[in-house]
Amino acid sequence: MKAFTDGRDASTVDELWLVEHDPVFTQGLAGKPEHLLNPGSIPVVQTDRGGQVTYHGPGQIVAYPLLDLERAGVGVRCLVDRLEQAVIDVLADLGIEAGRQEGAPGVFVDSAKIASIGLKVRRGRTYHGLAFNVDMDLAPFSLINPCGFAGLRMTHVAEQGGQARWQDLARRLVEAFCATMGYHAEEGEKPAIGARQTSTARSGHS
Repeated sequence: MKAFTDGRDASTVDELWLVEHDPVFTQGLAGKPEHLLNPGSIPVVQTDRGGQVTYHGPGQIVAYPLLDLERAGVGVRCLVDRLEQAVIDVLADLGIEAGRQEGAPGVFVDSAKIASIGLKVRRGRTYHGLAFNVDMDLAPFSLINPCGFAGLRMTHVAEQGGQARWQDLARRLVEAFCATMGYHAEEGEKPAIGARQTSTARSGHS
């Protein structure tokens, strides 16, 4: 992500990378060590995104929007809103009612969090992004204060009774995000490096 962002220019087409990570905790720039309660054998990786600590693992879609904000005509807050809306729209199609909570970026089903967001902006270009819980082991979230909130309950699509096949929801998420941004999507030709399982979408303005 960093190499792509540093190497791009005004003509570089925006991309959306979808990956599924091996188990890992990632800590944001402002992350406080007290939110890592008992990580055990799961590695902890310091990142340069915003936000506190979260967990990534199999059964979760991690989406990295690599966008030129000025060209897209959006600010960071707007991008966060559109990422949230894409997840809300995907869940609505599955019959799951989801929404936002004031002061806590991400998407919630009632009081349980189903998607988290942490972005980095460098020279007007974004990387890092969204983690959407599809069908995963939620136990590692109990080893941290997710997103810096003690006792925050996490959930996933499978727990909410929705169809929870990673590839299907990844495709739906790409379609929903492109719809909110006014992009058209092309399937990527190569996977993102370091991903256990990948599905990439290359996006540009219509």
